[in-house]
Amino acid sequence: MRSWYQLCTAALLSSLVLEVRGNEVKIKEVNRQQCSGMFSRKGWGGAVDPFILTKFVKPEDIPEDQDPVVSLVMFEWSDREYVGKIMDDTASDRAYICDATAIEAKFCNTTEEGEFILSQDSEKSTSLIITQAVHLKNPPAINYPIKRTGYYCVGTYGYTTENYEGIVEFRNSYGELPAAQIAKLPFYGALTLVYALASAGWAFLYFQNRHDILPVQNYITAILVFLVVEIFMTWLFYDFQNRHGLSTGAKALLIVVSVLSAGRNSFSFFLLLIVCMGYGVVKPSLGRTMIWVRWLAITHFIFGVVYVIASLSVTPENAGPLVLLVVLPLAATLTAFYIWTLNSLNATMKDLMERKQTIKAMMYRKLWWCILGSIVVIFVFFFVNSWTLAGVSDEDFVPTHWSTRWFILDGWLNLVYLADVAFVAWLWRPTANNRRFAMSDEVFCP
Repeated sequence: MRSWYQLCTAALLSSLVLEVRGNEVKIKEVNRQQCSGMFSRKGWGGAVDPFILTKFVKPEDIPEDQDPVVSLVMFEWSDREYVGKIMDDTASDRAYICDATAIEAKFCNTTEEGEFILSQDSEKSTSLIITQAVHLKNPPAINYPIKRTGYYCVGTYGYTTENYEGIVEFRNSYGELPAAQIAKLPFYGALTLVYALASAGWAFLYFQNRHDILPVQNYITAILVFLVVEIFMTWLFYDFQNRHGLSTGAKALLIVVSVLSAGRNSFSFFLLLIVCMGYGVVKPSLGRTMIWVRWLAITHFIFGVVYVIASLSVTPENAGPLVLLVVLPLAATLTAFYIWTLNSLNATMKDLMERKQTIKAMMYRKLWWCILGSIVVIFVFFFVNSWTLAGVSDEDFVPTHWSTRWFILDGWLNLVYLADVAFVAWLWRPTANNRRFAMSDEVFCP
């Protein structure tokens, strides 16, 4: 399941790399509105007061007798009802721009020409609403101070010009990370600490029983060390981006993290498969089967890296049908892992029950329940998310859930994965007489 999440995440990250520089986004005629969640200084802390800064680019070829004007409005999403005026008592159509028609209808006056129209009760808004007619011959920088946490938008309209371009900077008080992602910083920091403590506990048991270690326990040791490094590098990426923005160094870290994530997926599926095959507990060796398992893991890793490189190099708009050449091989190896793992687990449990090996069978029964529980949790969470999404209109979903969407897309899957790794490590932890237990059979007395 986590691999499918990685496919989606890589696509989102590629869009971020190619379209956004730090918290700066372009605004122009084809992208007239840009929105982002913002934390107040009190809401998250930080060294500076948060703000939104909008700056339009002065065109180079403006005739002397012309002065292009762009209409600008800046507001918090919950105050959008105050932008525009209803044109009559029976219609829901609104007049948004103060032009000659709106002035004639007395929706605004001549001093407001070129601005966005605000409703008469706009003073009831929970946050400041700024509307301004920006003259591109000498465009000023418009600063919008953030006093409360919310979802803020910058809207534009070419009043007397069709071609304009500007930059909107959403600057939070704590650094360069978007507000929708800042919670990942403490989350991955805490996750790194948890994995480090789990690895330390495993290392203690490993050292205590170092003369009685099973081969499969060496693989578990390796993946625990790998997870500490991978989660730490993920935290480092977000910390670096928060300090320096999405610079070249941050993009390099992003690629490293994506490759490590592909490695984590392949290593995890590999470990789960050999455990389900009974390696080290039921069988001392998998023979040539181990070679095929390793090749499947390597192939899955290669396809995962290829997908990451493709997603970071090609925008979703330009991907086209060729994206299937990257996605389908990865999906094929993922499916092979799923089918092989479940079949191996069932075969191992059947073999143990037929040989009356109840203690070992109980271990694998617990592993079966762990896998089933993870699948149930994933589907329940998916159902709850779908139900939540169905209860909110499309335009309100992101503004309502922007601060928690990271957990829906990323956080909870990491917690499920942590629980699975901890459970497997606990079942296969190093103990006294490991080898004797693994290689001996229970004596059944009728």
